[in-house]
Amino acid sequence: MILTEEIFQATYEVRRLKKQETVKSFDCGDTDLNDFILNESQHYRKALLAVSYVAENKLDNYRVSAYFSLANDKVSLNDFGSKTEFNRFRKHRFVNEKRLKSYPATKICRLGVDASAKGLRIGSFLLDFIKSYFVINNKTGCRFLTVDAYADAIPFYLKNGFIPLNDEDADADTRLLYFDLATIADDELDD
Repeated sequence: MILTEEIFQATYEVRRLKKQETVKSFDCGDTDLNDFILNESQHYRKALLAVSYVAENKLDNYRVSAYFSLANDKVSLNDFGSKTEFNRFRKHRFVNEKRLKSYPATKICRLGVDASAKGLRIGSFLLDFIKSYFVINNKTGCRFLTVDAYADAIPFYLKNGFIPLNDEDADADTRLLYFDLATIADDELDD
């Protein structure tokens, strides 16, 4: 089955988990990602550190097929090896008046797709959902999405428009990537 946006919307419901709600069953093949959604996400929510969302399959008794977790973040001078690199980064994205020492971002803390839904492009649909969530009728300023991507997930994020923030972590276990929401923002979408 080729998952189109219409099929995705007809099949899956994306919603925020309630405060005390737990997910009973989920296996994406990664112990850390499984443990987070099964055991830790409600603790992060209670501590106001992150909020988790699930994509439930409406045709399969609302089974959780994927999830993601979001938290506030920023892109700042500390993310770069030198002030020169940071200035080079912001010079290409902001007019002089908007050159700040940091810029608002949202971090994708976790994103996992259950093994039963692998290969359907649900992860890419969820990234598009997150991108639109912060562009259409955005309630706060948010310029970037960030993610500390595991090495094996980097190609997935690159394919979905994310870019390495710097080259310092090129050989690390995780790599800091970002997506500039201004590349898809359309003022006509706001109310």
